[in-house]
Amino acid sequence: MTQELVFDNKLHSLKNLAWWLYLIHGACLIFSLGLFSFVPLIINYVKREDAADTFIYSHHNWQIRSFWWYVVWVAVGGVLFLTFVGIPLAFLVWGVAWIWKAYRLIKGLLDLNDNKAMPI
Repeated sequence: MTQELVFDNKLHSLKNLAWWLYLIHGACLIFSLGLFSFVPLIINYVKREDAADTFIYSHHNWQIRSFWWYVVWVAVGGVLFLTFVGIPLAFLVWGVAWIWKAYRLIKGLLDLNDNKAMPI
């Protein structure tokens, strides 16, 4: 095999994995409100270095950052919920965080499909 063909096969494999990770993150968001997203997150961390020097590396970073920012906003909503005064605000924060994470997953999946790197 030529070196280009090996690189193309590797890139295709990495892109396929990133695609599946977007779908798993999305399924976790829908079916567990993101509770089980730690599973694809671990895979993102493990496989990210394999994608070094490709546009797919940025997609792993995008998914990792999306996860952690979502956790931050869910925690902020939790603090608001525990104060009892902020219960309606907590639900608003949680709803906006869910929509934001869904947007990021859809945006990432579309950009991956178009072979575009995600912004830093």
